[in-house]
Amino acid sequence: MNITSSLPSEMITRLNEYSRKYGIPKSRILELALSAYFDKIKKAEYIRSFKAAASDEEQYLLAEEGLEEYLKILDKE
Repeated sequence: MNITSSLPSEMITRLNEYSRKYGIPKSRILELALSAYFDKIKKAEYIRSFKAAASDEEQYLLAEEGLEEYLKILDKE
């Protein structure tokens, strides 16, 4: 798939420099950069959801109940 986009000239300059310096196609650099950015967003979403769950009393009680059951299973083994 081809995408047309506008980027600041400084970013294009840096992209060209890294592409030449490391012999990596510009499209690959952009692919890696987007992948890293999406991973960062996903991690931030997980952190945000865990923080929200930590402040939710009902979620806390459900997690404790599940932990108690898990410990009982371990004791039986």
